[in-house]
Amino acid sequence: MAEAKTREHVLIVGGSSGMGLALAERLLTAGVAVTIVGRSSERLSQAREKLGKVSWLQTVGADATREDDVERLFRSVGDLHHIVSTAADVGGVYVPLPDMNISTARRVVDSKVIAPLLLAKHGAPRLAPGGSITFTSGIAAYRPAPKGSVVAAINGAIESLVYALAVELAPIRVNAVSPGWVDTPIWDSVAGEGKNAALEAMAKRLPVGRIGQAGDIAQAIESIMRNGFISGTVVHVDGGQRLV
Repeated sequence: MAEAKTREHVLIVGGSSGMGLALAERLLTAGVAVTIVGRSSERLSQAREKLGKVSWLQTVGADATREDDVERLFRSVGDLHHIVSTAADVGGVYVPLPDMNISTARRVVDSKVIAPLLLAKHGAPRLAPGGSITFTSGIAAYRPAPKGSVVAAINGAIESLVYALAVELAPIRVNAVSPGWVDTPIWDSVAGEGKNAALEAMAKRLPVGRIGQAGDIAQAIESIMRNGFISGTVVHVDGGQRLV
């Protein structure tokens, strides 16, 4: 147990799939202790199975949009070095404005704006000196698409939140990564059967000539965590999509 206490410890909300899972795998390989947080016990179990029997990995079921859950989470995980949130619940929100269900929109706002606020509120006191918080915004804040007004709004909001928290929580560093189109499971709910065609069409437009992978975003997040001179910054990992 003494060895475990000396390990760097990173908490990843949304780490049971996609970009968060790729980050967890990257950090675990480097010997970093990782706590993955998610709402689905099934997906947490699948993540643990994929990541293997690593003694410095733990999973915690919690809903980051609920303050009581977030308070319980930080009481249980102990001290931390970094907090990362890649969680997003955007299912059902890509619809024309006249068809928008406001309850659905509020759920998305909760997952991408309220949850980060709660993680910062209750997580900042648990961070070691030199610690950081990294959130996830997205290309929709810069290249909004029809039917994507809610996602554009929340991505813009999380970036403004990063600027404010970097000032308020200093010397804790607060940043965001802004992914472009990345081949993750979220596309199954966004595009359904049209996923592959949509991703292939975008790949042809991008300066880098390909769609992003979860590992691309994980690498960027780790770089932000490691660089002690980056705070209040949005790092774009979009293959040049803002330029085309």
